[in-house]
Amino acid sequence: MTKKAVVLASGGLDSTTCIALAKSQGFEVYAMSFDYGQQHNAELDAVKRIVKKMAVKQHEIIKFSMDGIAQGSALTNSEIEVPDYQGDGEIPVTYVPARNTIFLSMALGWAEVLGAQDIFIGVSEVDYSGYPDCRPEYIEAFANMANLATKAGVEGNKLNIHAPLSHLSKAETIQLGLKLGVDYRLTVSCYRADHEGRACGQCDSCAYRKKGFIEAGVEDPTPYY
Repeated sequence: MTKKAVVLASGGLDSTTCIALAKSQGFEVYAMSFDYGQQHNAELDAVKRIVKKMAVKQHEIIKFSMDGIAQGSALTNSEIEVPDYQGDGEIPVTYVPARNTIFLSMALGWAEVLGAQDIFIGVSEVDYSGYPDCRPEYIEAFANMANLATKAGVEGNKLNIHAPLSHLSKAETIQLGLKLGVDYRLTVSCYRADHEGRACGQCDSCAYRKKGFIEAGVEDPTPYY
């Protein structure tokens, strides 16, 4: 019987690597993306190309509003400017309150419907902006909650939350993805990407992505404006 996995797919470098990794481990991939009012919606165009190229079993884009919740985030409020990379250790204004908890909860519900016991999320605690919902202890806590709060969990069908990139640098993630055949030209990571998917090269996400390709020793395929 084919194993099923729900993979959170943003259209970026990390989540695309997770799709490839899940497939390499024999999972039938069900990709889930979100249209939650983010300003950088070029990523949704990217993820449509990615799931088609990578032949995932099914792809769902969940549309919902975070109005009133995430108005303090530069990713969802056009009146707040996305800052250039600071690298000062502070959680930047691009943090979206409870975003990964919402995303994982929806993935959890879909996993139960599909009869899937595995969910993949491409978070890392190495080259990242310090978001609290990217840390391993958060993923572990969510997994514990998932098995307490679901019919599958209480009936002994353990649900697994995989964060396989958690301890990898961006360079290590890129090297892994290239071994798995990922075409990073298809991905969009920038918080200020234009409608053509071109990146600014200056925001947090761009800074870590550029650093990753340099340290991986491979050419950066990202188009910059």
